Amino acid sequence: MVYFDSKVKCEFIRPETEGLLVVEPQINVNPFDWVKENKSIIDKCLVKFGGILLRNFGIYSVSEFNKIAQTICPNLLDYVYRSTPRTKLGGKIYTATEYPADKTIPFHNENAYSKSWPEKIFFFSVIVASEGGETPIANSRNVYKRIDNSIKEKFEQNGILYVRNYTPGVDLSWQDVFQTDQKDVVNKYCQDNDINFEWNDIGPELTTKQVCQASITHPISGESVWFNQAHLFHISALEENDRFSLIRELGEENLPRNTFYGDGKPIEVEVLDHIREAYNQEKIKFKWHKGDIMILDNILTAHAREPFKGERKVAVAMA
Repeated sequence: MVYFDSKVKCEFIRPETEGLLVVEPQINVNPFDWVKENKSIIDKCLVKFGGILLRNFGIYSVSEFNKIAQTICPNLLDYVYRSTPRTKLGGKIYTATEYPADKTIPFHNENAYSKSWPEKIFFFSVIVASEGGETPIANSRNVYKRIDNSIKEKFEQNGILYVRNYTPGVDLSWQDVFQTDQKDVVNKYCQDNDINFEWNDIGPELTTKQVCQASITHPISGESVWFNQAHLFHISALEENDRFSLIRELGEENLPRNTFYGDGKPIEVEVLDHIREAYNQEKIKFKWHKGDIMILDNILTAHAREPFKGERKVAVAMA
């Protein structure tokens, strides 16, 4: 198995599935020069395998990670129209989703709940949790194949309706999501991105609705991939106590986020469970090492997060 020059060793986290190619130097290399020289091979491997893990390249600071990411993709993206809380670490580098340590973040492709998404996503392991905290990945091509054809057809015919209600003090504020406190800026963003919006006098301050794709075709490989967050935004993704508490407090129509078929009809929980199981069947998990950089084709590969104990810090860039 040879994908790069003899300066590095390549092996798969899960060889039988060619899942996540791990690249590790065999001699001292300048990581920035090596990445620059091998950029085209990195891009080809991402399309073929969906993800690469650069290990033991001697990258330990966020600024060095930023340089690596920009060497591969000079135009990194800002995180606008957010669905999760993050902290900006400088430039266009962010923390991974800031979510309670005892909770799991389900599988998802970044920004698949919208009509605009990054092609690549970079993860950098700054501090490794004492226990857990892995970032599992799943092959979106194989997830698509595992989902029952009748379910795929219904989703692909109707699309997915994402409903978000912005109630002060509950989940993310609209100011955080749209990265502005100007309503006219929000209005323009929604108009430009085919998002229906309504400012309310009673209840949620803002309600948005958008119908998006269930699957897409990869622009280079031509393969069909499952590409949405219906299972993650749906109320059934919450633990039972949290779910009932939110419904009791806000009413089902005012939940912070929920999903429906594109025609507005409810999505059956058993359908969503089937989709979640498809992701679980494709799950590839590995232990982070300090300084690891994982690069994913965001269309071909979904990611998640395991619960953890101790301090954990993962930086993220999108391109």
